[in-house]
This record gives sequence, C-alpha cells and structure tokens, in this order.
Amino acid sequence: MTAEPVTFLLDNGSLEPAATLRLRELAQALAARVGEPVEPVSLLHSSVIARDRLGGVAAENFEPAVERRAEQGRREFLVVPLFFGPSRAITEYLPRRIGVLRGKFSGLAVRVAPPLFDREDPRLAQILADHVRAVSGGSPCRVALVDHGSPIRAASEVRNALVRQLSAELGRSSEVAGCCLERRPGPDHDFNGPLLAELLSHDGWNTGEVAVALQFLLPGRHAGPGGDVAEICRRAETEHPGLRACLTPLVGGHPRLPDILADRWRSGRRAPPL
Repeated sequence: MTAEPVTFLLDNGSLEPAATLRLRELAQALAARVGEPVEPVSLLHSSVIARDRLGGVAAENFEPAVERRAEQGRREFLVVPLFFGPSRAITEYLPRRIGVLRGKFSGLAVRVAPPLFDREDPRLAQILADHVRAVSGGSPCRVALVDHGSPIRAASEVRNALVRQLSAELGRSSEVAGCCLERRPGPDHDFNGPLLAELLSHDGWNTGEVAVALQFLLPGRHAGPGGDVAEICRRAETEHPGLRACLTPLVGGHPRLPDILADRWRSGRRAPPL
C-alpha cells in the first residue's frame, strides 16, 4: 500500500508564540475535515521560539521537516499554504527550497495547494464581513481593509478583489477602502494604495467610527494585541479626537477558515508536483 502524502500546513513563520500555537490549532481543524494527519510548519523564523513558550513542543521549519521525514523514507508531500495570495514566499522561495531538497533526496515529490483567495469563492469576504459586523454591531459603517503591503502587484490585487467582495457582502450603505500597513516609496508601488495611517487622516475617514478589517491570519508584530496596526490606530485617534478605529479579529480565528483550507487541500492533491 502506498503511504499517503505527508501534509504540511505552512505559514510564513513568526517569532510570536501565539502564531505557532494558532497554526497548530488550524492544522488540527484541517486534519479533522480531511481525515488525514496535518502537520504545522513554518517557512522561516518559528523554530527559534523557545520550547517552553510553545507548550514544550518545538516549532518546525519547512526544510528540516521535509528532511526528517525523507530520511525516514517518505517521498510524497503536500503543502497547504496559509497565505492569502501568490506571495513570493510560495511562488519563488518555496520552489527554490524544494529544488534543493530534491537534490538531496531522489524521487521527492512536493505538491503545493492553491492559496486561500479564489475569485470564485466568496468565503474569505464573508469571514471579513462577519468580523466587521462583530465590531460595528451590524450597523452601516466605513471599513478600512488593511493588508501588509507587498512589492508585487498580484498581492495587492487580492486585497482589492476582497474590497469589492466585502463591499458586496456589507451592502451599499457601507463604504470599504483598501490600504496597507507598509509599502515601498515611489510611484512604482502605488498599486498598494494608501497606508493605513494616511487613510485615517483623510477627510471622511478621520472622524466617527471606522472598522479596521484585518487581512491578517495570525497574531504577530503587525496584527493582534499591541501590534503595529493597533499602534497606528491609537496614534490616529490621538491626532483626530473624533475618530474611533475598531479593529476586527484576525482571519485565522474564524471557524470557517478550515473549510476553505480543506478545499485547497483537495485541489492540492490533484496538482502536479513542483
């Protein structure tokens, strides 16, 4: 009998223990939906977190995780990316590392599932809409959908598509605008849209209640309690006393996210190896 592929749920990695702990919870939830074991791994960073901050179990990064199992004779792997869209981390860096691993282990086959966003699938926008309604009480509101920002246009196109989908979910009485946490300077990167701090300083956005919808999956230095987004909102409220910026929960905490991951897992099973 041929062994089933080793399935990894892969995030980019973080030095924040809460991110790894939530990744593990999502891996368990995905495993329950697909009926196969799913192991949480990070592309980078997380393996340096002290074990005692992770319940005594060390985090594992992608390459050592593949190497350890390949040395045990496993050759088939399936990677489910915990990424919104086509980040260079999974379109460029990950394939390079897989190429290195293939040079060490003959017959290695690694399939990579699609990222979370799919233009034909409204569920990410529905998750964001649930989160906006939770902080706005269901009332019509202005919504700033904030992502990290990226040097590649395709990543911002995902956020812009989510802006359109979220606007449709919330209805015409709510206004939705896209913005980013960080971006490179210069007109070549204008596709990112305004910075969150800039948007919250504009007329019409610098007073009253604004729902800051987090297009972030896991807690870390950018999102979550005490992160960069929260600090930007706090400063904006100080500069504009009439403003009240309400941050939504993280997408990674929504109970429907594992359903999306399960569908991506199924697509990945049919994908050709890299």
